[in-house]
Amino acid sequence: MLTALLTTAAPATHAADPLIFISAFAPGTNGGIHAFTFDSENGRLKPLQRTAGVEHPFFLAVSPDQKYLYSIHAKTFGGKNPEEVAAYALEGRTGGLKLLNRQSTRGTASCYLAVDATGKTVLVANYTTGNVGSLPVRAEGSLGEMVSFFQHAGASVDLPRQKGPNAHSFVVSPDNRFAFAADLGIDQVLGYRLDAATAKLTPNEPAFVKAPPGAGPRHLAFHPNGRHLYAINELKNSVTLFDYTTATGTLIERQTIPTLPADFKGKSYCADLKITANGRFLYGTNRGHDSIATYRLGDDGRLTLLGIIPSLGKGPQNLALAADGKFLLCANMPGKNVVVFRVDPQTGGLTAVGEPITIPSPSCIMVLP
Repeated sequence: MLTALLTTAAPATHAADPLIFISAFAPGTNGGIHAFTFDSENGRLKPLQRTAGVEHPFFLAVSPDQKYLYSIHAKTFGGKNPEEVAAYALEGRTGGLKLLNRQSTRGTASCYLAVDATGKTVLVANYTTGNVGSLPVRAEGSLGEMVSFFQHAGASVDLPRQKGPNAHSFVVSPDNRFAFAADLGIDQVLGYRLDAATAKLTPNEPAFVKAPPGAGPRHLAFHPNGRHLYAINELKNSVTLFDYTTATGTLIERQTIPTLPADFKGKSYCADLKITANGRFLYGTNRGHDSIATYRLGDDGRLTLLGIIPSLGKGPQNLALAADGKFLLCANMPGKNVVVFRVDPQTGGLTAVGEPITIPSPSCIMVLP
């Protein structure tokens, strides 16, 4: 079994090899960002480098030109003091990262980052404080101070989990005109208009769409056709389909479908979802049941559950698809491993490839073609 604890540089890889970054969600010297090359034929990960000096890097995002990487940085995750977003420059295809600067997230338990299509805006969601914001990206990839900040408010029906707002993700629409924040604590997906030139946000009208009561929307994913948005619901273990209207940035709920077997009686909480580039299949994770649910997506965006398979590790936290759609990677955070699955292009079925890679608390995977 490979252990990703390298601290020295490996020789530069061929440009054709996909580059993969995986964050280790841990404090002090145990925290870090691990870089790998990925063999697109056999699905094997080869360790390259480990970037230290980044604590609790819960989530990562990469610029569209793949020159910069952004990471959460927190000495105490979810504590009293605001956390930070760290900006790094990629050192070619070596897996090396050069720290450019850090900026405050103005919140705690900062749990999600996204970069807009122009590479000029970084979005951040703060779970514990229940707020979201946007930071401008400077010409050399470093971050300016936050220019938009919004505090969510309210509560919902599943107490004490939903006693207040908990922003859990913040994504940009395919047309780059809107941004949507899933708030687990208030059962809402909130919409904002994005001015890409200035990185500023303004609340859309209507300001939000409701998720099913007690659902706890966590992560969001747009269909490649740009007409549908999917939310995976942490508390109700389900996926909700919304139709998306590009002209107005509005969402309409169309379907909610379970992620767990009907006979499962234990405790489980969803985490992440990903959609294949061809728009045929969607995958979602169950932490507790420790599994990955597979769905077929119809022409109208509706989901049909195809199967649920073990994630081969405890607490599947994050998923990533290879650019060619042939492989799915799963980070089992408390299980301390990353598993590679081969994707059947006809059925969407998953088959594990090789042995899991051991990493301390892997929380986020970013794939660079």
